[in-house]
Amino acid sequence: PHLEVSEDSLQQAMAAHGLNTQRPVLGLCPGAEFGPAKRWPEHHYAAVAQHWIEHGGQVWIFGSGKDQPVADTIVEMLENSADEHATVLAGNTSLEQAVDLLSATTAVVSNDSGLMHIAAALKRPLVAVYGSTSPGFTPPLGDRVAVVRLGLECSPCFERECPLGHLNCLRQLPPSQVIDALQQLESADA
Repeated sequence: PHLEVSEDSLQQAMAAHGLNTQRPVLGLCPGAEFGPAKRWPEHHYAAVAQHWIEHGGQVWIFGSGKDQPVADTIVEMLENSADEHATVLAGNTSLEQAVDLLSATTAVVSNDSGLMHIAAALKRPLVAVYGSTSPGFTPPLGDRVAVVRLGLECSPCFERECPLGHLNCLRQLPPSQVIDALQQLESADA
């Protein structure tokens, strides 16, 4: 699948939300409608965002209205004024605007979600985080994709909530693994 965005609709979406691409944009998609067993923890997303911002970038956080508290928490966890370079778009865009704005990102980090598939279809460099599900069943179909997962004995369980109560498949997946995957995608693009 491949999505294309018109430059006019992208510029309208950016103007509507006061955005620009003067700094490289990392799109974060921390939500997952399926359930919490597909959501990488907020503090891990915040660590990736902090790293990106400290290296000269900005972060746009995507999602539905249900994801807005998660997005707000990620921004609240940022340190040293990094929050000045983070924008919560979750709950503040239409799906069409989200697609337009995702097309302007330098890279995307996402849980296994609908927005992950959109980012892949937009051909954005994408790091896809998997916990309770399997990239063998629902892979992001893109050329510049890195899948990160731990592959614990208990995963994939395909459950909405961790049946063992620990969510180790996501909690134990360190931000450094996602940062490394982002850097490898950047190196491949260079």
